[in-house]
Amino acid sequence: MTFFRSLFFLIFTFALSQNLYAATNTKGLLHDIQKNGEIVVGISILQPWVMKNKKGEYVGFEIDIAKQLATDMGVKIKFKEYPWKKMIPALRKGEIDIIASGLSITPHRALKIDFSNPYSSSGYSLASCLSLTKGFNNIKEMNDEHVYIAAVEGTVSAGLVKRIFPEAILSLQKTRKEASAAVISCKVHAFIAPSPIPDFIALKHPKIVDLPLKKPLLSTKEAFAIRKNNQPMLNFLNAWITAHSADNWIESSHKYWFESLNWQPKNAK
Repeated sequence: MTFFRSLFFLIFTFALSQNLYAATNTKGLLHDIQKNGEIVVGISILQPWVMKNKKGEYVGFEIDIAKQLATDMGVKIKFKEYPWKKMIPALRKGEIDIIASGLSITPHRALKIDFSNPYSSSGYSLASCLSLTKGFNNIKEMNDEHVYIAAVEGTVSAGLVKRIFPEAILSLQKTRKEASAAVISCKVHAFIAPSPIPDFIALKHPKIVDLPLKKPLLSTKEAFAIRKNNQPMLNFLNAWITAHSADNWIESSHKYWFESLNWQPKNAK
């Protein structure tokens, strides 16, 4: 028995020492970024979150957010562009340090990555053709078999049409450009898409297109995303969001990119 007790003690001591060694040598994401002097940010093109200007440079709300974050950390920034489906896998593999690209918080995603506190709100809105809907008194009248509502095929928007307006005719379009053209030309009564796409359509064509709803049909919250088990980095991101929410910097940047088209002449291709 004494031999087995001694053997158990040796195994336990070895395992404990290995865990302590790992704990002291794995300092986490925040430490690594500061040590390297650079933060690698994952992005995906989505107007006005992330775009490229005429010079091929990245611009947009999330680019402003990420650049300010890097400045406050005292490090350089490197952007890596991905298709939407490949961005979270890239984060989990360690190809990027953080995602800052209008990524919505969902329970499914939170099982794989950690989200910061939200710093932006968005959602799915509806743009309507004024001439076709001028006699409508409320949004419920959209739910009619004679009403055509456009959405891009394979998107959340298409599912929303079926769920909220089951009696209406879903007009599936292959691209956002085609769906936008459908409501601008009044071939459909309305177009459902992620904000601020409907807002921009209404701003560009105020005499043709209207935004009949004050609130989105479906609201979302956007946040930074990092790999799991990096609490110091998460603490820093939440402190950063709190500070720049208090000084209204995030809000002013959001208004510039989402509530006007002033940025388009000098930034959009």
